Amino acid sequence: MIVNDSQFTQYADVNELLEKILFDVKGILKNTFVGMYLHGSLALGDFDPNRSDIDYLVVTSESLSKEKISELESLHTRILLSELLWKTNFEGSYIDKTALRRYDPTNSIHPVIRSDGSFGLDRHGDEWVIQRYIIREKGIALAGPKPKMLIDPISSNDLRIAQKNTLKHWWAPQLEDSHRLNTSVYQAYAILTMCRALYTMQYGIVATKKDAACWTQEMFQVWSGLIEEAKAWQYGVNLDRIKESQDFIKFTIHKAQSC
Repeated sequence: MIVNDSQFTQYADVNELLEKILFDVKGILKNTFVGMYLHGSLALGDFDPNRSDIDYLVVTSESLSKEKISELESLHTRILLSELLWKTNFEGSYIDKTALRRYDPTNSIHPVIRSDGSFGLDRHGDEWVIQRYIIREKGIALAGPKPKMLIDPISSNDLRIAQKNTLKHWWAPQLEDSHRLNTSVYQAYAILTMCRALYTMQYGIVATKKDAACWTQEMFQVWSGLIEEAKAWQYGVNLDRIKESQDFIKFTIHKAQSC
């Protein structure tokens, strides 16, 4: 069992939130707690406090009861009402170790804390094949066994299939219903995620968004300006690139279909 000290990251305000979550979650879950892991930009090494959020996973020994889920919801309500700096810039999932081992669409509904502070049960789609890869290969254990002990190996073919399915089932509908793209943060996220998707389709691995963006700018220079805007975006900046974002999504879907 790995239990890191409180210096989980180089960011004191991030550590403060993580310490709070870890301490309280362990108190709620007790013997059903297996581990807590960072993924996303903090694990991949391209976290930027001016634009990134915090992504974490809590692993449990079994599916959680309604009572435990209710206690977790109360915890996250308290965090939302607190003075913690990152209280609305983090996302977390609570997945039992059987469901985590390998992605199963028939066992993919798990408790989540969303980036807007709301808590509930969400379906974890094919993108969680990609998230499992990141956690397994790069995840930071705040407490618990090494993530490779909990997640089976994920092949390049698995990643490419998951990427195609995510583009088809999550991103393609946003060409017709663009309400998520109304915000600048989501536009920047979409643009850089398309870069990562193109990179994964090409190489069968997951790169940082920054590295994938630079690669895409070189490979598809017509999109370089849009990608540069997304790379430079920070909280509080108006991007206003809804149509261009949709066009880039469409381009990425087309490229994926031809692979």
